[in-house]
Amino acid sequence: MAKNDEVYSRALEGKSIPILTLDNKWHQLFTQTEMTPEIEQLADELNALVERDGKIRTETKNIKKIKKKLLGEIMPLRDQANKSGGSASIEKEIQDRTRLINECNDKLASHEDELLDLSKEIYDLDYQLMVETMKVCYETLHDNTDYIKTMDEWVSQVRVELKKNVIKLQEAEMENYNLYSYMHQIFGPEVIEIFDMKYDPDRRHPIRRPLAGNESDYVE
Repeated sequence: MAKNDEVYSRALEGKSIPILTLDNKWHQLFTQTEMTPEIEQLADELNALVERDGKIRTETKNIKKIKKKLLGEIMPLRDQANKSGGSASIEKEIQDRTRLINECNDKLASHEDELLDLSKEIYDLDYQLMVETMKVCYETLHDNTDYIKTMDEWVSQVRVELKKNVIKLQEAEMENYNLYSYMHQIFGPEVIEIFDMKYDPDRRHPIRRPLAGNESDYVE
């Protein structure tokens, strides 16, 4: 077992583990991260064991019902046999039911052994699936944490640059405003109009100059 597996196994030691493939929350995990081929295989094997376990338990219940019915039929038949002085036909019916009861007992014993084996197999496979799930989730968490850290640093840098650029923008706007005001005061509006400068200081709009030969087109 790899070192990581040992770490996860120690974390799970003594914990009550649900059958993962029957737990909707486990399935929801894989809406957040990818299910690996190893996990898919373990899940398929676990589902097959759980299905077999359910089938054996259902058969066991049915066999017990049949056995109970057979036992209930034997007592009246024995009473009839005693009253009839040991009727051969009744004795045969008793023997048939006794044979069927013994067959039920054999099947019940066989099912009990198989259920014990299945219980261990299901636990072991479920345990493996839990370890693999933890590994995948940890790797996703680790990768996301690295990505978040990188993006957080990038956002912080962008915020710093944004603040610097906002300051530069404000300084440029103030410079435009002051230049326009001084030029307007020194040269007067008639001279300013010669340069065809379009500037509205109340709208914080940069000074624009027209493209050659077309007053409707301007460049910033």
